Amino acid sequence: MRFNRLIPYTLGRRPPNMLRSVAQTIAWSIRRSLTLIALMPATYAWAAPTDQLWAHWSIHDVQSTASVDHQPWQTLLSRHVLASDDGINRVAYSNFDESSKTLLNQYLTTLSNIRPTELNQTQQLVYWINLYNALTVQVVLDHPKKDSIRSMGPLLSFGPWDKDYLTIEGKRVSLNDIEHRILRPIWQDHRLHFVLNCASIGCPNLSRAAFTPANIEDSLAQAERSFLQHPRAISFNDKGILQLSSLFDWYLEDFAENESALLVYLAEQRPDMAERLLVYPIGSRPNIDYVYDWSLNTVDPK
Repeated sequence: MRFNRLIPYTLGRRPPNMLRSVAQTIAWSIRRSLTLIALMPATYAWAAPTDQLWAHWSIHDVQSTASVDHQPWQTLLSRHVLASDDGINRVAYSNFDESSKTLLNQYLTTLSNIRPTELNQTQQLVYWINLYNALTVQVVLDHPKKDSIRSMGPLLSFGPWDKDYLTIEGKRVSLNDIEHRILRPIWQDHRLHFVLNCASIGCPNLSRAAFTPANIEDSLAQAERSFLQHPRAISFNDKGILQLSSLFDWYLEDFAENESALLVYLAEQRPDMAERLLVYPIGSRPNIDYVYDWSLNTVDPK
């Protein structure tokens, strides 16, 4: 088959050297974009999506007694999520055998076939959180040669979060939809950031317990305490500069009105650091170092 049959007629009539020039320009642009993405530092200044309600998912049945079985997810968490000495839970992705992969796929399929708008709100909350975390694990398993979730999305994209992985109630749903169009705007609870896991070292831990209506409130409180006690959430470096997780930069509005109010919130959560936090200078120049480690939260680093 001749090359000019694969392109529009007007372009196909152009001289071969012009076609080569066009192809070389396109190839150069793609290589340049891929290089820029590859060179992005772990602390890349990423603008997080804002919370914009997807009204369909705000529907719930307050009288519903229907429940969702999250035991398959609990089985997978027990098998593959390990607590490390440094306080970070890591996932043994390489240990997912066919049995575990099948169980995860079946769990995601089961959740996709449920109509969450027919559940009560507590059931909905644990449904969406568990679904988000389970789907994130599936994304990692689909990209076994990648060492960061940032590189697991479509070509030239920053991560997989905008890809529509599931169809629920006839609607295509992405990870960003779950977090920013469902969970954040409906529940408006800053602690959600501590239970949603993005498969990265800098992220709050993937819980070793599946969330249920019975444990969700205690789990949210415990996740907040646990993350805020860890240096990747809050610390001072050798020069006395305050280092905070980028979560507090990306989602400042979920935690406080401004950085001064954020430090008050952190001081309340960390009495051992309260004195330093409450007098820490907040001025016109940036003096808080927001950090985030996008390395994969794997037991076996790639």
